[in-house]
Amino acid sequence: MMTPMFIQNVGPMGMLLIAIVVLVLFGRGKISSLMGEVGKGITSFKKGVSEGKEELENAASDAADEAKDVTPESEKS
Repeated sequence: MMTPMFIQNVGPMGMLLIAIVVLVLFGRGKISSLMGEVGKGITSFKKGVSEGKEELENAASDAADEAKDVTPESEKS
C-alpha cells in the first residue's frame, strides 16, 4: 500500500500545526474524553485476548484429560 505524498512531506512542524488545529477545533475536553475511550478499548481488547488464550488452554487440557487409551490389552506392559 502506498503512502500518500502529502503524508510523506509532513515534518515535525507540520505535525505540531495539525495538533494545534485539532486542539482548537475540538477542545481539550473532547480530546481527553476520546483518548479515555481509546484507552478503555485497548484495555478491553487485551482482556479479551487473555480470556481467549485461557479458554483455549483450558479446552486443550480438557481434551487431553478426556483422551482414552485405546492400546489393546495384549500390548500394554
